[in-house]
Amino acid sequence: MQKIINGFAIFSGIVSLTVVGIGGYLYLNKDSIIDRVKTEALKSVTGGLGGSIGGAGLPLPSPSSDAPTSPSPSIPSPF
Repeated sequence: MQKIINGFAIFSGIVSLTVVGIGGYLYLNKDSIIDRVKTEALKSVTGGLGGSIGGAGLPLPSPSSDAPTSPSPSIPSPF
């Protein structure tokens, strides 16, 4: 009976050390993991478009010299 209880104690210790080890790894590498996930998400979103947007080969109109120019409002990035 004592051997079974010792076996459970050793198994419990191994599981606890594994959980703490994985948690520490994730905590120490969280910035690189987040950057990698952002990059992959952006690739999956923009990769499906195949570069089909972005002007589609049409020239941009030149602004008129007598029209006042104002800066366009910027949209904050969620990332």
